Amino acid sequence: SVILGAVVGVVAIYLGYQQFVVKPQEDNARKEMFVAEQYFGKDSVNLAIKGDGSFPGFKEITENYGSSQSGNLAQYYLGVSYLKKGEYENAIEALKAYDAEDDVTGALALGGIAGANLELGKTDEALDYYKKAADWDENNFTRPLFLMKEAMVYELKKDYKSSLAIYNQIKTDFPNSSEARDIDKYIGRAEALAGN
Repeated sequence: SVILGAVVGVVAIYLGYQQFVVKPQEDNARKEMFVAEQYFGKDSVNLAIKGDGSFPGFKEITENYGSSQSGNLAQYYLGVSYLKKGEYENAIEALKAYDAEDDVTGALALGGIAGANLELGKTDEALDYYKKAADWDENNFTRPLFLMKEAMVYELKKDYKSSLAIYNQIKTDFPNSSEARDIDKYIGRAEALAGN
């Protein structure tokens, strides 16, 4: 009876928390996200990040509603906005804080971290994150995209055998992908550079 009462009390607290804290936070975050998303869509990244004075930007939304679903999504948008602005350290920090629940955005967030590292001259980190992005989901969109980027980083590192193996994998496993369209050209170049 005491245990049952404690369980009922915990359930009541949890339901109250969901109803009176989480749900209003989610509703507010969703409303505030609308304007920031409009700016993002128009490539007004400064307004998307910082807001316009009347409506908050992604940065403030993540600070105020980080635990909500919309606050988490704002984290992703914030990272991509920083990428567009060329603020690569901020992009990495924001994208690492994004809790990916969706296969595609999870891969894109990892790919964004890879791209930011590449821009910062950190090829080993870029390679590591492109691998993670490619392995995130076995789909026909993000997997060949990030395999291709991974192969290109191998080329930057002058590891042509590794890039060749990936180009051949794209040709075999993803023949209908946009990355496979010119893959023979990449295979030929990698073979020549690898000395095959």
